[in-house]
Amino acid sequence: MSQKNIISTTHESCETFYYDEEKVNRIQKRIDEVSGVELLFKALSDSTRIKIAYALTIENELCVCDVANIIGSSTATASHHLRLLRDMGLAKHRKEGKLVFYSLADDHVHQLVSIALIHSKEGVSDGESTGK
Repeated sequence: MSQKNIISTTHESCETFYYDEEKVNRIQKRIDEVSGVELLFKALSDSTRIKIAYALTIENELCVCDVANIIGSSTATASHHLRLLRDMGLAKHRKEGKLVFYSLADDHVHQLVSIALIHSKEGVSDGESTGK
């Protein structure tokens, strides 16, 4: 284990620099497994797209026109956001005549949106994590 003393000026940081070399090395070998995951969260970080994804957790499939009315936008805007969700692998679509219907790509996306919603409703007490 490696240790180096430093002086910390905040309460959110360790007062000494000490790390478990074995643990750090083991995790560093796997850390790149999350490469690309930030794109998924980036796609869902837009307020319009998260509203669309949430709407698709309530109703399994929606027409572009339905989505436009739900989010209060033009069909072009709704289509743009839906296409981005599709391109990111978060939504899928099917065409029926002149209508295009979208749904979430799979249950994992549904779970991500649902868990994020639950988490945001729980809130954080006193601005600190509960450690759960």
